[in-house]
Amino acid sequence: QVQLVESGGGLVQPGGSLRLSCVASGSIFRIYGMGWYRQAPGKQRELVASITATGNSNYEDSVKGRFTISMDNAKNTLTLQMNSLKPEDTAVYYCNCNVQTAVVGPRYQYWGQGTQVTVSS
Repeated sequence: QVQLVESGGGLVQPGGSLRLSCVASGSIFRIYGMGWYRQAPGKQRELVASITATGNSNYEDSVKGRFTISMDNAKNTLTLQMNSLKPEDTAVYYCNCNVQTAVVGPRYQYWGQGTQVTVSS
C-alpha cells in the first residue's frame, strides 16, 4: 500500500558525486522516519543514514562528512547527497520508510527495490 521509487544510482569515478532520491506514495498518514541502507557483495545490508520526520539524522561512521541525508515532508521525498565517493561505497542502495498508514494503527516498514551505485576508476 506504500510504494518507494528510487532513482539516481550509476557509475562514478572515485571522488565523484551522486544524488539518490526516493519518493514515497500510497496510503500514507504519517512518515516517522526514512533511511538509506546498502548491501555490498558478500555482506549484510547495513544502515547508511537515517532521518526522522522532525529532521534528526544519523550516519554510519564511514560516510560522515561525505554524505548528507534530507527529507522533504511535503513531498514525501528522501534524498542522499553523496560526495567524495570511494570504491568501498559500491553497493546496492535501498530506501526504507517507517510509516503509519491509517489515522489509528501501527507503523509499518517498507523497502524500495534498490539502486546500484558503482565507484570505480
